[in-house]
Amino acid sequence: MERRVPRLAHRVHTDRVRRHSPPRANAAIDRRLEESVLDAAPLSRQALGRRIDALDQEWDIERWLELNAGSLALGGLGLGLAVDRRFLALPAVVLPFLIQHAVQGWCPPIALFRRLGVRTRQEIDRERYALKALRGDFDDVAAADGDARKRAEQALRAVWR
Repeated sequence: MERRVPRLAHRVHTDRVRRHSPPRANAAIDRRLEESVLDAAPLSRQALGRRIDALDQEWDIERWLELNAGSLALGGLGLGLAVDRRFLALPAVVLPFLIQHAVQGWCPPIALFRRLGVRTRQEIDRERYALKALRGDFDDVAAADGDARKRAEQALRAVWR
């Protein structure tokens, strides 16, 4: 039986990585997120909590980019000093990618990471908060009608659970 996945009506377009990513990669990541939330709907509070904990541990694209660029630059530097100076070209190529990413929100490795399904922090958080809503974390906020301070306290508790 084919399950129809509802399309997210309001996507966040302020995410520079998404804006510069191939549309097919964004669509695949969105589809996986939506399917994950649909699959989680019947789960218990404990199972939802475990999934939320796993999302808290998931590395976002920024972290993957920093790890890979740092590793390549450090490796090139070490090889350049110990083996052959030509290896110093590696950090000379990799480090401008980090600068480009900081300025533009994109660099060539981003397209590869996106095709591999690496998500942005906003995409991970979107799934996290959908699961928190399924778990009922925000019910207390709605129940605190009338008292603005109590609603604010409940909202803060809900997002930090």
